[in-house]
Order: sequence, then C-alpha cells, then structure tokens
Amino acid sequence: MNSIIPAPVARQPWQMLIPLVMLVCFGAAVLYSAGGGHMQPFALSHLVRFAIFLAMASIMTLFDRRFVQFMAYPAYAAVLLLLVAVEAMGAIGGGSQRWLSLGPLVLQPSEIMKPVIVLVIAKFYANLPAGMIPTWRALIPAGALIAMPMALVLLQPDLGTALAIGFGGVVVMFLAGLPMRWFIGAGAAGAVLAPLAFFFGLKEYQQRRVTTFLDPESDPLGSGYHIMQSKIAIGSGGMTGKGFNEGSQSHLNYLPEPHTDFVFATMAEEWGLLGGLVVLVIFGIILHWGLQVARRSDDRFSKLLSAGMVATIFFYVAINLMMVMGLAPVVGIPLPFMSHGGSSMMTNMICIGTLMMVNRWNRDNPRSGISR
Repeated sequence: MNSIIPAPVARQPWQMLIPLVMLVCFGAAVLYSAGGGHMQPFALSHLVRFAIFLAMASIMTLFDRRFVQFMAYPAYAAVLLLLVAVEAMGAIGGGSQRWLSLGPLVLQPSEIMKPVIVLVIAKFYANLPAGMIPTWRALIPAGALIAMPMALVLLQPDLGTALAIGFGGVVVMFLAGLPMRWFIGAGAAGAVLAPLAFFFGLKEYQQRRVTTFLDPESDPLGSGYHIMQSKIAIGSGGMTGKGFNEGSQSHLNYLPEPHTDFVFATMAEEWGLLGGLVVLVIFGIILHWGLQVARRSDDRFSKLLSAGMVATIFFYVAINLMMVMGLAPVVGIPLPFMSHGGSSMMTNMICIGTLMMVNRWNRDNPRSGISR
C-alpha cells in the first residue's frame, strides 16, 4: 500500500480529516435547508471557506517548531494592536464594534486572538524554569497577557469571545502545573464578585440574557424568544426528525439565526436525536484525536499548544450546545464547522492546522515506546 499511495497523502491524519469533512458536509446540508433549499447564500460559501482554510491548515503543518515559538510574541502583539484598532475605527454591527474593514476583507481580530492566546501562553510556560511554576512569576505575566485582550474585547462589547479567550489561556495555565489553590481561590473570588459584575459590569442586554436563561418563559415573545424557539425546534424533531429540508421552525422564520448560532436547532428539527448524536460523536472523534496529539508530544511547548487548541474548540462546542438547549445564556458562540461564518471557520481551522502541525512534529521526532 505504501508504494501505491503517495507518502504526502498517506501521512495525513485521516482519522481526523475524514470525520471533519463529513461534519462540514453535514453542516452544508443543514445550511442548504436553512437557506430555503438553495446553495446560496449559506451552503456554498460554507464549503468554499472550508476548502480555503483547509489549504491554510495544510500549509501550517510545514512550519518549524522554532519558527512557531519565535512568532508567538510578535503574533500576540499584532493581534493586540488590531484589537486596539477596532476600538478606534472598527465597524459596528448588531450593536457591537468588532470588525475591521481592510478593503475587501472584513476581519474580526477577537476571533484570531483565541488561538493566539493559547500560543503565547504555551510559549511563556515552555520557557519558564520549572522551579518558578509555584511562584508569582508564573502567574502575574501570564495573567496580564490574558487580561489585556479580554479587556479590549469586553469593550466591544463581546462577552462570549472574551470568555473564550480567557478559557483557552486559563486551561494552558492549569496544564502548565500552577498550584491548584490558585484556581480554587480565583473561583471563590469569582463567585463573590459575580453579583457585582452582573449589576455593574454587564450592559443591560447582557443582563437580560442571564435573567432570560434563568426563566425564559417569563418573556416568551421578547428576551426569551430565542431560547424558547430553539427548544421547540429541537423537541419537535423527535428521534429521527421531520426530514431533510422539512423544518418548519427555520423555514417559517420562527427560529432566529438558524444558520449561525442556532444551526444545531435547525439540524435537530430535521434530523432528530439521531442526527444530534452523529454530530456529538464526530466532535468526540476530533477532540479525542487532538488530545492524543498532545499526549504524544515530547516537549512542553507542543503539549501545551495542542491541548490549548483542543480546549478552544471544546469551548465553542460546549457553549453553543448548552446555549441552544437553554443550559447557558445566549452569548453568540457559533457551532464549529457547521455554523455559517468566516471568522469562526478561520479560528477553528487555525486550531486544526496547529494540531496537524504538532502531529507532524511528533511523527518526525517520535518518542520511543509510543506507536503512531
């Protein structure tokens, strides 16, 4: 078989790529239905974006480990400057200022910061002597690196993306071996400060999202409309769904954002519980492969980088699914590889490309005793 299949093709991580392509194609089918039975405006652009970013991910696999480490701080500084530029001259949409218009390109720097924060925190701890891990020198600089972009994103305002940036960074800090008492203390402090943050830190519409999450039936035609319609769509799908392109909630415009934030509800109405289980299994395969890449890495930087990228994808998946089922407030987090949107696809494919890159490092420098 090795003589039949070209080596560059054979050494690709097909155990992840095949499920990923299946998930994207399934997402395109759902977007076809959300678009009223047409490839435009959602399904075709979804597939084109995936193809473009898959090519980008393939190019990323060629990067050398030393080059990636060298670029960590410059990349962080560049994206941080873009976040500052968003505050100065960013485009406003949906009440938020999140985008930069660069000629024909519309860029959302906060999305790029999600994988970049993982990269820079992994670089920081990879270079930190092990003896300094339990000291403040391991906490304060990394905390500042995470806090600066979170603060800029919160000013946009975009709570969901800020939390995603913080989650990725904190996961890398945890995996780096910082004392558990610091995380317990931070959690206790967060619980104490949560009421103050709710009343004085969140804007009015963000406060409504939290109260609606706690009691969506209190305003079913207002702030609770999104969650209520999403639950109706998911519940009406039953075990096998209403059938492809037969979803009434999305076709009759009851379900808001059926092609982005609530694409899982669109899918569940037409494909039912079985369709939902297929999506969950595929995500499980992709995330498990990513964790295997981290486990097989033979250096600290690669382990932290790959595990952080897995955590970033997991955050997207977990929050979106909890959101559409009414288990979390609506925070505008799309479902990876299924929701329509270029920024989300780019971010998640950067994570996939990084994992493919670390997988190549592992293959080129295998550790003894571990099969690949």
